[in-house]
Amino acid sequence: MKYLLLICGEKSQAPMTATDGQAVFDAHARLGEALRAAGKMVHAERLRPEADATRVRAKAGHPQVTDGPFAETKEALGGFYLLECASQEEALEWAKKVPISEGGYVDVRPVWPM
Repeated sequence: MKYLLLICGEKSQAPMTATDGQAVFDAHARLGEALRAAGKMVHAERLRPEADATRVRAKAGHPQVTDGPFAETKEALGGFYLLECASQEEALEWAKKVPISEGGYVDVRPVWPM
């Protein structure tokens, strides 16, 4: 079964130093290597900031387009891993290895087969 690991953090976090940013990047690279070696990785990506995003939502029966940033939430989605795992417990074990900042979190969502 496929599981989507959504990596989220608080928008109010102070920007990282170049050294800290490189350390996080390196940690994600190591996790990606481990996932590929275990045959679990389907796909992973880092997302551009909300300022580059566009949201489409239904309003009064019509699609409404809004450019980011979106002030409705305190959290921002920073990236994702799509994994092939035997169980939710296995997906959770991998989620615990995702490098996140203090206050950040990883949502683990099973994917409906299409």
